[in-house]
Amino acid sequence: MSHKHAVRRAVTSVMLAASIATAAADESSIRLTEDAGLPQVQASCSMCHSLDYILMNSPFQDKAAWEKTVNKMVKVMGAPMTADDVAAVVAYLDTHYGKGAPAAP
Repeated sequence: MSHKHAVRRAVTSVMLAASIATAAADESSIRLTEDAGLPQVQASCSMCHSLDYILMNSPFQDKAAWEKTVNKMVKVMGAPMTADDVAAVVAYLDTHYGKGAPAAP
């Protein structure tokens, strides 16, 4: 087995383990603000991590920081999101979980 193949296999294994852990996590207690952008956020973000990451990071993120975070998820982590998906997710996160946003219910 080549080194490149071994690395690819290891990365795939880690990603699979992370997706299984996320799928097994109980997200039912996490309530994000209802809005037209929520389904896109749920679909895009929860495929890789728990939605509570949004709540944990919200006190620190303004719009520029959310854009940087979401773009990192696409460019570095490989999240399968279009430019329109990114814009919708960033708009939702900035509106409801950005610095200065109203307190979440």
